[in-house]
Amino acid sequence: MISIISNRKSRPFVIRKKILGAAIVSITFLAAAMVITIALVMLGHFLIKGIPNISWEFLSQAPRNNNTEGGIFPAIYGTTFLVLTMALLGVPVGTATAVYLTEYAKQNSLFARSVRFGVNTLAGVPSIVFGLFGVGFFVHFIGSGIDGVLGNTSSVWGQPALIWAAATLAVLTLPVVIVSVEEALRAVPRELREASLALGATKWQTVWRIVLPNSMTGILTGSILAVGRGAGEVAPIIFVGAVYSLPELPSKITDQFMHLGYHLFVLATQSPDVEAAMPKQYATTIVLLMLTFILNFTATFIRSRIRNKK
Repeated sequence: MISIISNRKSRPFVIRKKILGAAIVSITFLAAAMVITIALVMLGHFLIKGIPNISWEFLSQAPRNNNTEGGIFPAIYGTTFLVLTMALLGVPVGTATAVYLTEYAKQNSLFARSVRFGVNTLAGVPSIVFGLFGVGFFVHFIGSGIDGVLGNTSSVWGQPALIWAAATLAVLTLPVVIVSVEEALRAVPRELREASLALGATKWQTVWRIVLPNSMTGILTGSILAVGRGAGEVAPIIFVGAVYSLPELPSKITDQFMHLGYHLFVLATQSPDVEAAMPKQYATTIVLLMLTFILNFTATFIRSRIRNKK
């Protein structure tokens, strides 16, 4: 009798729990569906508007007639040049910092906590602030200092240039690189480190031959995604090297450059003929999205290949 009464009392509780569980599943599913719907609608809109305006002429020629004719090849070239330089500057520094914090630094030391605080602070700084920092530190301080040491009578290094834009974006992407590499390094089992040290390997040999190879998947993936984030930034590079038009392609790191994001910004805000420039805006957006997708696909492909080899 007592058990029957207790079952009757617990039945409403079980029903409420099932209803609550179903409601949570429905809400989370709707949230996920909303995200994918927004992404698909956005992508579909740009594809419908942009694909008809993409041609070989658009991809291989320079802009003409206030960007109402011609193409965006100088912007593609400048963006590619910038991304490669940024990766060469930022990824090694971020990886080295993560290796030190994970493998060498005492986790509760003042220095390690200060570095992590700095990384977290950088991650929250607006991108426009990095542009102002790039002008003040890289262009005027370091660049002008190099000109002074070399005895240049005119500004060669002390002016906005591709190298300073790449350095600024490298600083901007450092938090992403450091955090992703740290996570990849921590994922390596401690037993592997201990076994290597027990066999007589030094700390550096263990890091170089055991830890880094086993975390390479995460390192490459995080680095490529960080570079992809930097490739789409526009606000910082306006201050440190990006221009709207150039008579010729940049050939040195001290040259200024055109950039897809900045090119799109100028088309949308400063074009004398908005209607004529609109197709170019959508086509440029497609090319910029393709660059981002290529970087993301590369990260996924590299991760899969390395995992399959293991």
